[in-house]
Amino acid sequence: MNIAREASVPVTPFGVGSGLEGQAIPLSGGISINFERMNQIVKFSPEDLLVTVQPGITRLQLNSIINRHGLQFPVDPGADATIGGMAANNASGTTAVRYGVMRDQIMDLEVVLADGTVLHTGTKAKKSSSGYHLTGLFTGSEGTLGIITEVTLKLHGIPEHTIAASCTFETPYECAEAAHTILLSGIPVQRMEFVDAYSIAKVNVYGNYGLPEKHSLFFEFAGMKAAAEEEAAMAQELLTDMDCENWRVAADSEERALIWKARHEMAYAYRHQAGMTITGGDVCVPISKLPDLIDYARELIAKSGLEGGILGHIGDGNFHTSIAYDAKDPAQQLAAEEINEKLAYRAIKMEGTCTGEHGVGLGKMKYQDAEHGAAVAVMKNMKKMLDPDNLLNPGKIFA
Repeated sequence: MNIAREASVPVTPFGVGSGLEGQAIPLSGGISINFERMNQIVKFSPEDLLVTVQPGITRLQLNSIINRHGLQFPVDPGADATIGGMAANNASGTTAVRYGVMRDQIMDLEVVLADGTVLHTGTKAKKSSSGYHLTGLFTGSEGTLGIITEVTLKLHGIPEHTIAASCTFETPYECAEAAHTILLSGIPVQRMEFVDAYSIAKVNVYGNYGLPEKHSLFFEFAGMKAAAEEEAAMAQELLTDMDCENWRVAADSEERALIWKARHEMAYAYRHQAGMTITGGDVCVPISKLPDLIDYARELIAKSGLEGGILGHIGDGNFHTSIAYDAKDPAQQLAAEEINEKLAYRAIKMEGTCTGEHGVGLGKMKYQDAEHGAAVAVMKNMKKMLDPDNLLNPGKIFA
């Protein structure tokens, strides 16, 4: 960083390029730091349920090592992203309803600032009331405030028993209401995902899964065997009272893995459509407002004349739209962009956010003023203080 600063050369960090908002694109040229070879475990402390890693290690690489000790790192964004990239983006995924997002799992970051200063943002203590929460500041900053070179993570035990189940409803609204009811009941689901009928049909064609082509909820319950079984039974009883259909519990671990494989392959199923480009958003709102926002998204897609689906992490109010359009047709491209824009502004109006987990990058800069108001000026001042020459991933988050 000292050399880059002296030469006034921009620096952009790169993990594996799995980000969806262009965070790793070096808009101003300069140096792109590829962390692929910085992929080691620096310190593994199973007795403290902690591990310190270099930023280039991926989620699957980390879990392949710590799983042998009965431990797991549970944040699952779907893609095999690097831990550094997940931290920089405040990633989350299907398990966020139980374990939270990256910001909830990080104890400490080692960060290199624009002037070459190396600092640590936290400690390894379970809690602290000392100083500002710098870990929270740098997590999700997308490489615009500093370069992450080490991450200390919380680890969790692997549950004794895991159960996967699914059911269907007639409408997306009913799915959202059912998910809300499960959360209010206090049943501690490990995953709770929504996939609309359009998306189910696409993944059936892509992977021949044979899933019921209706609006669906997918669940996972985990813990001691008796507890997980009781939780699944309680969920079934609640959902049956709400007229769910096709309730099914995975017969074994192989079928359970198949359910989540189908869920994670939704993105590939959309992209399997020959000649079509896929765009989408990842809005997030308070749980109570989720049914109305899903209805609004469905309405926007229907009025556009385009094909599209809705799926996502319904347990924490976050869902994704996937809209197919012909990139050679300007009218279709405009219609797809309008869906994303209207949905983002509606989410913000509902006291939510334009991005639950994909980040701002390039694609969501235009929503920052609407979402953050006067706080935008504070954020820009932080950026100017930490990176006065605008060398760290310039052109991201704010114009």
